[in-house]
Amino acid sequence: MRISIYLALLLGLTLGFDRQVRAEELLPPTSDIPGVIDHYVNQRLDKYQIAAAPPADWQALLRRTTLDLAGRIPTLQEYRWVEQLPEPERRLAIVTQGMSLSDFDFHLRNSLDELLLPNNPHNGEFRDYLLWAVQTRRSWDQIFRDLMLARETDGPEKGAAHFVRSRVRDLDELTNDTAILMFGVNVACAKCHDHPLVDQWQQDHFYGMQAFFSRTFMTRRNVITERPFGEVKFKTTAGEDKTAALTFLSGAPVEDKSPKFSDEERKQLEEQLRKIEQTDTAGYVLFPDFSPRRELVEVALKDQESRFLAKNIVNRTWQRLMGIGLVDPPDQMHTANPPSHPELMDWLTRDLVEHRYDLRRLIRGIVASDAYARSSRWTSSDMPPAPSTFAVAATRPLTPRQLATSLLLAARSPETEVAISADRDAPWNRLRNDFENQAGGWVREFEHPGEGFQVAVDEALFFSNNERVQNDLLRDAGDSLVGRLKAIEQDDELVRQLWHRLLTREPSEEELAAARQWLTRESTDRVGSIRSLAWAVLAGPEARFNH
Repeated sequence: MRISIYLALLLGLTLGFDRQVRAEELLPPTSDIPGVIDHYVNQRLDKYQIAAAPPADWQALLRRTTLDLAGRIPTLQEYRWVEQLPEPERRLAIVTQGMSLSDFDFHLRNSLDELLLPNNPHNGEFRDYLLWAVQTRRSWDQIFRDLMLARETDGPEKGAAHFVRSRVRDLDELTNDTAILMFGVNVACAKCHDHPLVDQWQQDHFYGMQAFFSRTFMTRRNVITERPFGEVKFKTTAGEDKTAALTFLSGAPVEDKSPKFSDEERKQLEEQLRKIEQTDTAGYVLFPDFSPRRELVEVALKDQESRFLAKNIVNRTWQRLMGIGLVDPPDQMHTANPPSHPELMDWLTRDLVEHRYDLRRLIRGIVASDAYARSSRWTSSDMPPAPSTFAVAATRPLTPRQLATSLLLAARSPETEVAISADRDAPWNRLRNDFENQAGGWVREFEHPGEGFQVAVDEALFFSNNERVQNDLLRDAGDSLVGRLKAIEQDDELVRQLWHRLLTREPSEEELAAARQWLTRESTDRVGSIRSLAWAVLAGPEARFNH
């Protein structure tokens, strides 16, 4: 008899999923990532007799993978190319192609931007830094170092300072955002008292983390630097006054090696700091030898037990590609909220660290797995499995940039497509760069994915009423989709090309019949009928989601 998935999940939490996994219990480090993922996911499915969905068809997988790797829907050329490949070669070809294009760099940059700077998502200098980091294969630990150190430089690393700069005026925000986005830990509840539900997080953790940032400030000339002294004091729930020690989330203390200053030296330094912070006439900036932020970087990278930095980015990458993290919510990484698949989390974390925090390797491994390639359709009469089992693919809303870039691509006539190429100087990559720039003017119109996502009223009204949709996406011109479709005399062929272009699949017989009826209704305005049909598909729910 099949065990209820919800009972299985409950049992799972009491059968050792929260225990510490020893390295010798994991699959060998030489195992390939897709195989490891499928081993641990299938192991849990088998244990609780959960039937997984079948593999997705190649059209669905082409669309899903291209959206996840390239940040856009496939071109018609890509559709035709994959269609001609032998079935056994399609999946690998789709992944290899998606990883090789400049599209991958743009989309990974956009994904990191949305994660790291959600309060200022269109910061050009920060986005330029991220694109440079991705294109030069900068590892995640190096990116973390760049963000935390916020160095003053004329090089591309300069843009990394915006992570700190955008939060520096609010010490609590800088502390908690760093803990959440870099380490997957929300310690905000431990500010006023020890966490009421998680013994692991105490006031000492919150203020110990805050101590790494308490000396950070921005000069009048917008340079991020630190004071050479400063303490964080707080009052415990018992009324005791305490001075916070520099303490990482793992509990590891950091020695404060700040020099000692006499009262007179301290007074002179305070006057210098006040001048630097409040006026733009100072011709200098103080950079102390001892930097608490630099110490945070070092202690985080030396953390070989908790590995918060590596686990967090593994979890968030998994969440982006699979719909839900191995730890959910992603900011609650603690012993009371264990991963759904602890061995898989530990193996992927170990692999990331041992391969120098290579995000490309991690991403490729996930999208090449059978777990990623499952259908999102649940056709069984049984209750659908819980998302955390990964028995069926998740349906995920597109990000604003994915949607904007896909719309801009879809609106062009397939006849104007240039050859897809990994050559950075090829016409396709110049066109893709144009799409990226144009998408910036559209993203504010679309709702960003979040928990309980629903299409916002403003977004629905934009598609219904805004002239940009008609003038830019549905215009009748030689280089437009509508212009191409109106030249097709056979209605069925017109509908098929529209579905291929916008939805990456064949229309069903019911869809063909409905579209045919619409195109042949009593009207002399055939172009108007084509435009309204294309609008219905562009603005419809299927085009809004990755599935």
